[in-house]
Amino acid sequence: MSDIERLRGKMDEITLDMLKLLKMRMDVSREIGDVKKTMGMSFSDENREDELRDKMSFASDDMGLDNHTSSRFLNFLLNESIKEQAGNGQSHLSIFRRAKSLEAKGKTIIHMEVGETDFAPPAKACDALGQACSKGFFKYGLAGGMPIFRDSVARYVSEKFNTKVSAENILASPGARFSVFSAISTLLNPGDEMIVIEPAWPAYKECALYAGIKVRSIHTTMENNWEPSYSQIQDVINPNTKMIVLNYPNNPTGKILPQKLQDDIMRIAIDHSLYVLSDEIYSDYAYKDWKSIIAYNYEKSIITQSFSKSHAMTGFRIGYSISSADITRRLKKIASLCLTNVSEPIQYAAIQALDADISGNVHTIRHRLDILSKKASDIGLDFIMPDGAMYLYARVNQEGFDGVRLAESLLDRGLAIAPGVGFGDYPDFIRISACQKENVLMQGMIILGSELREIS
Repeated sequence: MSDIERLRGKMDEITLDMLKLLKMRMDVSREIGDVKKTMGMSFSDENREDELRDKMSFASDDMGLDNHTSSRFLNFLLNESIKEQAGNGQSHLSIFRRAKSLEAKGKTIIHMEVGETDFAPPAKACDALGQACSKGFFKYGLAGGMPIFRDSVARYVSEKFNTKVSAENILASPGARFSVFSAISTLLNPGDEMIVIEPAWPAYKECALYAGIKVRSIHTTMENNWEPSYSQIQDVINPNTKMIVLNYPNNPTGKILPQKLQDDIMRIAIDHSLYVLSDEIYSDYAYKDWKSIIAYNYEKSIITQSFSKSHAMTGFRIGYSISSADITRRLKKIASLCLTNVSEPIQYAAIQALDADISGNVHTIRHRLDILSKKASDIGLDFIMPDGAMYLYARVNQEGFDGVRLAESLLDRGLAIAPGVGFGDYPDFIRISACQKENVLMQGMIILGSELREIS
């Protein structure tokens, strides 16, 4: 046997042994997941992961193994454990799907679990759908978006944010979710790490997990006004850290960061050359001073926007990202691979929507949040009045409370709300959407209050 054949045989044996160990680890992980589910614990535990990182670091030093390599390997193992444990986790979308299933069987459901307003899309956008074909917008198009769409959005963004944006910085997207996914999966590599400040929209973690990216969660609390500290972010950064995700106004809390804190976070990102993925789809629903990340002119920032919330065009599935010309070109590759192009009639409708006056929608949501907060106080919920967005993220002060069980039981009573655990390790929180008419919101809160009294 030649030397290379002998070494290959040894490599095969080691690989098979590693596979057996991986199987053993996944079996134990599944058992831990069952215990966590029974105890109502979060599937992700940053403190536990940090302990394991320290052990891996010491072991790597003893073995003479590169710490960067061992850290990426550990990130793979941690992600696989989370996939195994969190496969059946409940979120606002799982509740939404169950609610829709019940509606299909004839049950009436009050939807306070998703951010879908009862407003009609701008008339201009609806009329444009009928005009699109006569104007020739019905063919294969460019992956980045129609030139007229990108030009129109660039002018709109430049004027709105008092900046200079050109068409080469704009990429059309079928809603903001695909912009988030394409940024994470294109700019990062498996084993890289990404910082998410929680509570957070679950899609950030889900997209990262799918792409093999390890999420480092920054846990904020209502007692600290949902604000992360400088040290919290600084302490999790290591050579594998490549991106930080910002979402302000925040989903689910409605939080807007104080400007100094946001400036400090951006300074950290710039000092460590991190990508900054800023989800700003609730920017029109900002009820206090808010600053777009675009104002920092940072070349590694990616801003995602959507017509879903601002223009009540959820079913149109149209959004866009704003980034440097280089990043936009890179993101365009995955759009070309997965989409061919965003529907031309939809892009044309979105162009017309840019001129629509949406201020009435914003005032209505703010008024509904005021009504919702008063009723939430009356039934004993604990919360901070949101600075923006369209949700109330509230804590239920009952011993042993479980938001998932509450959401499931409320469906039987015709009300859908989102359990807090869908947004991080917040089992005693719920998210309530203010997207229904006032009388419907009041009806939903009456049902919620009645259920809470019963379980107390």
